[in-house]
Amino acid sequence: MMTKEIYSDLPIPPGEFLEEVLENLGMGKDELAKRMNRPPAKLSAIFRGDKAITPDTALQLEKVTGVSANIWTGLESEYRLTLARLHEQTEQLKRKKETPLITKFCYNELAKLGYVEQKSKPTEKVEELQKFLGVTSLTNLDNIRRYQALFKQNISRNHRVSPEALISWLRIGETEAYKIETNQFNAAKLFSLISQLRKMTTKSPDKFQREIVKKFSYAGVALIIVPHLRKTCAHGASFWLNKNKAVLMITIRGRWADMFWFSLLHELGHILLHSKQQVFIESDEVDFIVQKPEDEANKFASDNLISSTEYENFIEQGKFYKKEILRFAKKTNIHPGIVVGRLQHDKIIPPSWHNDLRERYLWGT
Repeated sequence: MMTKEIYSDLPIPPGEFLEEVLENLGMGKDELAKRMNRPPAKLSAIFRGDKAITPDTALQLEKVTGVSANIWTGLESEYRLTLARLHEQTEQLKRKKETPLITKFCYNELAKLGYVEQKSKPTEKVEELQKFLGVTSLTNLDNIRRYQALFKQNISRNHRVSPEALISWLRIGETEAYKIETNQFNAAKLFSLISQLRKMTTKSPDKFQREIVKKFSYAGVALIIVPHLRKTCAHGASFWLNKNKAVLMITIRGRWADMFWFSLLHELGHILLHSKQQVFIESDEVDFIVQKPEDEANKFASDNLISSTEYENFIEQGKFYKKEILRFAKKTNIHPGIVVGRLQHDKIIPPSWHNDLRERYLWGT
């Protein structure tokens, strides 16, 4: 008869059966505690189901009540299993409610990149996203400081940018940054890298990609070169993983070399100039960008890629033929495509001019 009750869908704590046994024995809970030499408070937790009946306790109950220890451990096991089943059902319902977020967090793209396992069931996809993002619920993300600004602001009036997509993109950076060993952050070492970075602009990615990551790690920065995710419109980002380790993310969106180097110096500027408490994202969409630090980072990138004095002197000459651009690039020790990109951005030459001098990177894995 008791066995039928045990296998009910309802979680019945063994303490309920223990109360019945004590009633039949004409024994109170205080007497049970004395017979077992146990504090009454601890036994009360067993009656409520808050504390499990261990094998030792089961053997003591067998001596005092005459009910086999196997019965007590069986009751406890079934109770905990029933609780676990109910918990899993509850979690399944929660995951089901979060399935509309699967697309927003770019699940398919993350699966192709290997950050989540490819699953077929929507609830399993949600679980994969939860593990990747390090949360028990996707709805918890708006309480995490690093992401709060993305939810608090209307980041794109035309819906080109999704806060969920940006979070997935930033999480890639976090995940990869944990894998990179770095020295403690050193601003002087980081600043001294700039002249070396300018020389690297003339190399192909296969020549500088590993070298540049290593050089940044010496200065305490984890440099992450990541694919573009849709609905992020992001070129780069920077934030601090902890007080001694900065993260600099650069996307390979568009593959234009001059955009890559500008974004790299732009984010480097944020790390050197601005608060460790903020997350900076360089994006085509400006609705969620604080303009002053962005302007400062833009100036930092422009001045450190091409000296403002040298650039102004070059502009004053008024000659922007290919020969002059190549000569100026060689003189300033920088890739000519960066000069072209700057001239086009400043509307000194049309966007159709000299694109043959600009380079598109083919990134290795």
